Amino acid sequence: MVNVGLSKVDDAVAAKHPGLQSYAACQSHAFMKGTGTFALGVAGLFAIQKGLQKRLPYPLQWNLLISIVASSVGSYAVTRWETQKCSDLWILLETGTVPERSPPTVTQADESKGSGKTKYGDVME
Repeated sequence: MVNVGLSKVDDAVAAKHPGLQSYAACQSHAFMKGTGTFALGVAGLFAIQKGLQKRLPYPLQWNLLISIVASSVGSYAVTRWETQKCSDLWILLETGTVPERSPPTVTQADESKGSGKTKYGDVME
């Protein structure tokens, strides 16, 4: 049995996917980075707002709310970014190719193709 976090993975599955341990470590690191971003964000934003309290006096609950909401958004963004990198790592380990993340480009010739009819049978002008 191979341990991946708190759960155990069967040896046959671990042998079939040799990059499983690396992927699990990457995911764990991504989640810890997101948690750290949240904690440091709340503390940092709270301290900044406490410093601004002299110029813009507002209640403590708004100070906490702003800190928590802004840190949640930041934490989500960091965790999503890091998880995407882990997904790319998994694809690389499984297939040996790096996935392309750029959006497909549309050329002028592709845009002009078409019969001029909509799916409802109307003719476009």
